[in-house]
Amino acid sequence: MPIQTGPCEPWPTRLCCTTEGVEPEDLEFWTLVASQVLWALSGRRYGPCPVTVRPCRKSCLDLLPSYAVQWATGARWLPYIDTYGQWRNASVCGCKSDCSCGELCEVYLAGPVYDVQEVTIDGDVIPAEAYRVDNNGMLVRTDGMCWPECQDMGAPAGSDNTFVVRYRWGLPIDEAATAAVSELVCHLLKGCGGNGSCGCKSNRNMTRISRQGVDYEWADPTVIYSEGRTGLPLVDMWLNVVNPYRLTSPSRVYSPDFKRPRYTAWP
Repeated sequence: MPIQTGPCEPWPTRLCCTTEGVEPEDLEFWTLVASQVLWALSGRRYGPCPVTVRPCRKSCLDLLPSYAVQWATGARWLPYIDTYGQWRNASVCGCKSDCSCGELCEVYLAGPVYDVQEVTIDGDVIPAEAYRVDNNGMLVRTDGMCWPECQDMGAPAGSDNTFVVRYRWGLPIDEAATAAVSELVCHLLKGCGGNGSCGCKSNRNMTRISRQGVDYEWADPTVIYSEGRTGLPLVDMWLNVVNPYRLTSPSRVYSPDFKRPRYTAWP
């Protein structure tokens, strides 16, 4: 996937605070700042972000160790040695990850896949009815045809001998995420939008004070920030729901034998 340091666009908001006197460019700026903060604190998983890839098809029976072993099928038999050193016969069925007793034509898309916008082969658009997405990342051909095994990576996308997939990845911004980013935007506007002295300009150098028999105690903001939280009730409630273990990025599994789709990072 391309290097990404923030959300693709500002998250939608429904502000409960007044924006009177706030310049439109300031509102847009702090909305983007709030979106970047929550995107990072929630594990960098939210989109949807557009991406274009040039994938390689996942082929069946590429290597002997990758054979899928199944029993009691009508496929041809292959000998192998089990973990006890005994020779056995096994039948080959399907691709590396799935058993369909026939070749399952699929390519891997880094996900989670939000939706597929367009698939082209040799510049021709493939109908949406001709494929589906399994497991939020496997693009499966369903019309009896198969994806190209190779393509000319030196040719421009959309030309002859090319295979291009345009899709969007990332979790959708739901109502809870919208409410959370709206609260954070209002908080930032109070201190940075010229409407007050709190918000991000608030930098208390004390956590406890006693005056006239009354004790005041505040949480240490540095401790709150170090735990990946903001101190805002709605924001932190949402973060606890979507990222309870405070992950900094989505979990991924890497394999040296797995072919990942190629994408163009520049220009």
